[in-house]
Amino acid sequence: MTLTRCAWAGDDPLYQTYHDTEWGVPERDSRALFEKLVLDGFQAGLSWITILKKRDNFRSAFAGFDPDIIATWGADDVDRLLMDAGIVRHRGKIEATIKNARAYQAIEAAQGFDMFLWRYVDGVPLQPHRATMADVPAQTPLSVQVSKDLKKAGFTFCGPTIVYAFMQACGLVNDHIVDCHCHTGLTNG
Repeated sequence: MTLTRCAWAGDDPLYQTYHDTEWGVPERDSRALFEKLVLDGFQAGLSWITILKKRDNFRSAFAGFDPDIIATWGADDVDRLLMDAGIVRHRGKIEATIKNARAYQAIEAAQGFDMFLWRYVDGVPLQPHRATMADVPAQTPLSVQVSKDLKKAGFTFCGPTIVYAFMQACGLVNDHIVDCHCHTGLTNG
């Protein structure tokens, strides 16, 4: 039996596994949410499969995406990361990750990064029931608002399109198309 998947999952086994086991699954761990937001920022201008193939390298280079470690980094760490061929070597995105770790710390201390994000959907994934990939927007009014609020809190590389991709990946919105084998299992969050 062939499984029906969202078209973007394609034929790559790594991409299909990510689609089937991670994408759209509600993530409620603050550190994991930080990691996914950072990776979505690194993906800007690239394909997600590029980031997915380098994800383990990113985790190693960025201390397991521990915001408390990353927040202490400075210019020497930026230079070190710019030499790491295992990641996307983009100064602005690396510097943003350090800045975002500091912004994360403030939100985490005040209310929890997970609570900060999940409040936008009242703790329950949105269920837009998209029929086709053509029905899936690049951004929504909600992703515009979340982006604005993240920027106000000190985050960068978190525009509305990046934020919407992040919301999809972390299950704040279930954008598996309705005939995808993953859609129904995620309708209850």
